[in-house]
Amino acid sequence: MSIKNELPQILAQAWTASGIAFQVRKDPRGTLNAPEFDNVLVSIHLGAPAHISCRRAGKHFRGRAVHGDIDIIPARTPSLWQMHDENDSALLLSFPTSFLLTVANDAGVDEKRFEILNRFQVRDSTLENLSWAIKREMEMGCPSGRLYLDGLALSFASRLVTQHSSIATRSGDGDELKGIRLKNVLSYIEEQMASDLRLEDIARVAGVGTSYLQTLFRNAIGMTVYRYVIQRRVERARGLLANGDLSLSDVADASGFADQSHMARHIRRVLNSSPQSLRQKMGGPFRQSSSAKT
Repeated sequence: MSIKNELPQILAQAWTASGIAFQVRKDPRGTLNAPEFDNVLVSIHLGAPAHISCRRAGKHFRGRAVHGDIDIIPARTPSLWQMHDENDSALLLSFPTSFLLTVANDAGVDEKRFEILNRFQVRDSTLENLSWAIKREMEMGCPSGRLYLDGLALSFASRLVTQHSSIATRSGDGDELKGIRLKNVLSYIEEQMASDLRLEDIARVAGVGTSYLQTLFRNAIGMTVYRYVIQRRVERARGLLANGDLSLSDVADASGFADQSHMARHIRRVLNSSPQSLRQKMGGPFRQSSSAKT
C-alpha cells in the first residue's frame, strides 16, 4: 500500500505456510490509496475510536470505527481511505483467493457462484474472538507453534466463506465426525502427540478438508482441534510427572510441547499448578516409598 506523508507503523506480523498474512499496524492521519490486490483483505479496528472515511466498489463510508469493527475487502477491489485522526490501529489479515476457494470447495460450494462480499464496519463476534487470539499469539512471538496459528486462520477463513460471501445463507451440509472416523482421528492424535501435529494430516485421517475439519471436530468434541491437543498433552505430561523418572525437559518433549516453558504455561492454565508442584504432589510419596526400600 502507498500512503501520503507518514508511513504506517508495523507493530507485529506473521505468516502461515498457506500464504495467509497477519499484520498489526497503526496508520497516521492522512490519505491511504490502496490499489487492488489479488488477496481478500480483512481489517479489524483496534483500540480507541477513529474517525475515518473509505470509498471502494462504488460505496462510501464515513464515521467512527470502534474496537472490533470489521471491514472485508474483496480481491481486486481498490480503495481510498482517509484517516481524520491518529487513532487508526488495526489487525489486517490477507487471504489468498485460492485458499478461500479451497475452503469453499471443502464445504461443497460451487466456486463459480462464490465470491467474498464487500463489507463496511460489520460486527461478527466469532471473527472478533479469532482476531484477538491471533493478535495475542503474534505479540507473544507465536510461541504455540504453527498448529495453533494455522487453526485460527482456517477457522477465520471458514467463517468468511459461510457468513460473508455469496453463499452466506448456507449453513453447510449435515456431515458429522463420528463413529470410526472420529475414533481414527482421536487415535492418530494420541499416536502422534509428541510430534509437530499438522492440521493437514489430521484432516487426511478424517477424510475431509482442513477447513471443514475445524467445524466437524468442534461439533463432535465441543472444542477446537488445538484446544483438544493441548488438553491431551497436559494430561500426558501430568502422567509422566507422576512417574518422576524423566526431567521436566524430557517430559515436555515426550508430551509434544515446544519446550519446558511452553509446557509450564499450559499446565498452569489448565491445571492451575506448576510442573514442579504437580510432580511434588503426585510423585513425592512414590519417591519416598521407593527410597525407603533401599
